[in-house]
Amino acid sequence: MKLQNNKNQTGKVHTIMINQNSPSEKVEIEILKAFKELRLPALLRESGIRKAQGVRVIEVFEFLLLLVFQGKNLYRYLDSKHREEAVSKNTYYRFLNTATYNWRRFLSSLSARVIAAFTRLTQAERVKVLILDDSVISRNRSKQVELLAKLYDHAEHRYIKGFTMLALGWSDGFSFVPVDFAMMSSANPNNRFKGVTESIDKRTSGYKRRKEAVRKKNDVAVEMISRALKQGIQANYVLIDTWFTHEPMIQSILNEGLDVIGMVKQLKQHYCYQNDFYTLPQLRKLLPKHSGGNQFGSISVQTKNGIPVKLVFVRNRNKKSDWLTILSTDLSLSDEEIIRIYGNRWSIEVFFKSSKALMKLGTEFQGRSYDMMISHTTIVFIRYILLEWMRRNEQDDKTLCELFFRLCDDIQDITLTAALQSLMGLFVEHIKTAGSKKSALLKNQLMHWINAQASFVQALFVQFGWES
Repeated sequence: MKLQNNKNQTGKVHTIMINQNSPSEKVEIEILKAFKELRLPALLRESGIRKAQGVRVIEVFEFLLLLVFQGKNLYRYLDSKHREEAVSKNTYYRFLNTATYNWRRFLSSLSARVIAAFTRLTQAERVKVLILDDSVISRNRSKQVELLAKLYDHAEHRYIKGFTMLALGWSDGFSFVPVDFAMMSSANPNNRFKGVTESIDKRTSGYKRRKEAVRKKNDVAVEMISRALKQGIQANYVLIDTWFTHEPMIQSILNEGLDVIGMVKQLKQHYCYQNDFYTLPQLRKLLPKHSGGNQFGSISVQTKNGIPVKLVFVRNRNKKSDWLTILSTDLSLSDEEIIRIYGNRWSIEVFFKSSKALMKLGTEFQGRSYDMMISHTTIVFIRYILLEWMRRNEQDDKTLCELFFRLCDDIQDITLTAALQSLMGLFVEHIKTAGSKKSALLKNQLMHWINAQASFVQALFVQFGWES
């Protein structure tokens, strides 16, 4: 990170970027340009992220944000020849461990600003969605991390030590923007290795995040959706996976004024059809013959408590005995449109994979405080948002000027074929031996995302660790 300290007329030290030709330095220049466009320093101040003395908070934040593009962690960077260009390690750790900073407000304000800009680039009738999902953050080597819990990792099929990151994102079919997250521990105190630090001030944002970490996941998820809507973020549907697609959750989202499209897990639930109740296998047998080779079909039913839904059954082309069931509370959508819209949920999987493999989510810092988990995760989310901002400016001609805005076509939606390919990856939930197929599909999607970045961003990811 080529930084140079200069003194202004008041004698204060400030940091400027030296323009070099390496890919990492080009990324730094473009990100700092995005800083000004999105007015990040003002958002930091509005979120209470400020310092009374010492190095300016924006300099500390810029350093931590750009650190991942150097190929070094904080320890290696401070131990390198560049150590004179940075401040002490304690300064960065005090910044990350501060409980009074409102990181949620900072992230939501920035995401709302970026989403508003993206929305202006597309037609009003374009489908926009909120995507809800979770991912496990492993800390198996840790012992004294605050609120560290014993969790079951469904991907690895084993218990681990760590956190469940509940994330909410927005997508217009081209860009994905993370909006909010909650770093969940276990609601059962017997499963937590360490409790909340007693010295934490209960008036701070950090304490509120700790209280949130031990609540029910569904309640926290609904509050995240509600906060996003209050921020002015526009969406037509909420996309959810099998864990969240149950009647109480669906009703809660409907109460927020949004329709739901989600994957249904085959349990013992029954649906009302023509005054009788049927299971999912029984409903599949009632499907009408489909002109497309009976690969998918739908039936309109009601849930136990009377919510009207459309169930779309999608057959596994490689194994005809396997089916996926997609539920939609918008009965006016065609089967193809439901499948196409739900295919956008794959973007959050790419986000999880890129955040862990490329932006060091959960591995860059190994602090023990819960505040560091929140601040580090927010910084990773900001990195992704800024890369999406740069990618959109690179790919969408409407960002150039008013003339191009009026003449250029709208960005293309995900195709039905691409949506079906994404759904094929989900069949691994039912087929144990197909885990490598999902990994290969997800890796291809991540490489597609990398290839859509600017050339100097692509150069940073030529060699990257493929991590879960």
